[in-house]
Amino acid sequence: MTETIYIPLLDEGVEVQRPARAYRRADGAYIVLRPVDYDPEAESWAFPPGSTVICEARQTAEGTFLKAVGLAQEEALSDRRAS
Repeated sequence: MTETIYIPLLDEGVEVQRPARAYRRADGAYIVLRPVDYDPEAESWAFPPGSTVICEARQTAEGTFLKAVGLAQEEALSDRRAS
């Protein structure tokens, strides 16, 4: 199943996140999908397409969104599945 997550952009001067589609794995991690308009020369994503990331829910006045906060590590994910 795919969902929209938000990827932090680097080198913007202020905190900016870009929406991106991502495939949710059974273990709760997300694989960032490549949008058709992706241009690594125009935007520097903290987690580029193809990355497997961990997301956390963030609350704003507009509602809740999923923000990519780090790369998934296979050993950490397998420990979480075992508990």
